[in-house]
Amino acid sequence: MLADAFGRVATDLRISLTDRCQLRCTYCMPAEGLKWLRKLDLLTDAEIVRLAGLFVTEGVRAIRLTGGEPTAHPRLPAIIAALAALTPRPELSVTTNGVTLAAAAPALAAAGLDRVNVSLDTLDRETYRALTRRDRLADVLAGVAAADAAGLRPVKINAVLMRGVNLAEAPALLEWALRAGYQLRFIEHMPLDPQHGWNRATMVTAEEILALLSERFTLRAVEPGARESAPAELFEVLDGPGADARAGGPGAVGGGAVDRPGAVGAGAWAGGSGAVGTVGVIGSVTRPFCRRCDRVRITADGQLRTCLFARAETDLRGPLRDGGSDAELIALIRAAVAGKQSGHAIGAADFVQPERPMSAIGG
Repeated sequence: MLADAFGRVATDLRISLTDRCQLRCTYCMPAEGLKWLRKLDLLTDAEIVRLAGLFVTEGVRAIRLTGGEPTAHPRLPAIIAALAALTPRPELSVTTNGVTLAAAAPALAAAGLDRVNVSLDTLDRETYRALTRRDRLADVLAGVAAADAAGLRPVKINAVLMRGVNLAEAPALLEWALRAGYQLRFIEHMPLDPQHGWNRATMVTAEEILALLSERFTLRAVEPGARESAPAELFEVLDGPGADARAGGPGAVGGGAVDRPGAVGAGAWAGGSGAVGTVGVIGSVTRPFCRRCDRVRITADGQLRTCLFARAETDLRGPLRDGGSDAELIALIRAAVAGKQSGHAIGAADFVQPERPMSAIGG
């Protein structure tokens, strides 16, 4: 087991395949983009699979491929197939912006991918264009639908809300997700931008998100024990817009509204519990889940990070390329995890944002 000094055990590994992305989201990158890693600095496919295999032998049960944009990797299906062949087989997922997912989803599913998380902050074309500096909303919506059709379920939608930008859209996003059968997660904006322009005072908090949703939906908190190490606080949606819609399809978006025919009883989506779906809130800043964190990350250039906000990294690429044995690499991994910090300390007076932005760390 990969245990740290606080009794947490790492079972979830995030591997960044690239720092490159087609979008230039305002809270993630400057308009001109960033200086990308050199190709020779990136882990090769074989190095990715070897390191993943070592983590699996040490108890990792889930692997998520991230970026940048992982679907930009030209051999993503082959990597997924190799990871799916590991013993014991880990759960495999991808976090994607969805831009090219429509074309990629069938091949990813065939290779062994289990599910996807799609980053989508708005259903409004102009807002999307302003946020991402690209006009690709239609492509993303098509990608989400394609992932659902390919069986990459549950399809999870990650949305970051920003004051004066898309905050008012939160209820519309939830209605769309309920009608389509997707699992929506609202995420607090974290201090991981390269511009270091994050301001806690202007961040939309989990409490604000729940208050806004509660104006139109009846929410009931899921038992805390069901959360385990998951970052999202889950809430059952008992009533509200979309509560009488048919589940199981991608829906159709037009002018910000969703039109789906048919209806089912309120208990049909949640085993008769009276709920029509769930919504999650990831309060990484105001409601941190550090005490239950089971995640570690490998950057695209082979650095092991035990926390998104870690100031230190452990180099795995160097020893790997220098001929390090499996035992030597595992010793490095165990030592790094053992030294994992207790929490991100965002609220501390001496908190310093990591130098690497989110796109270079991997989500």
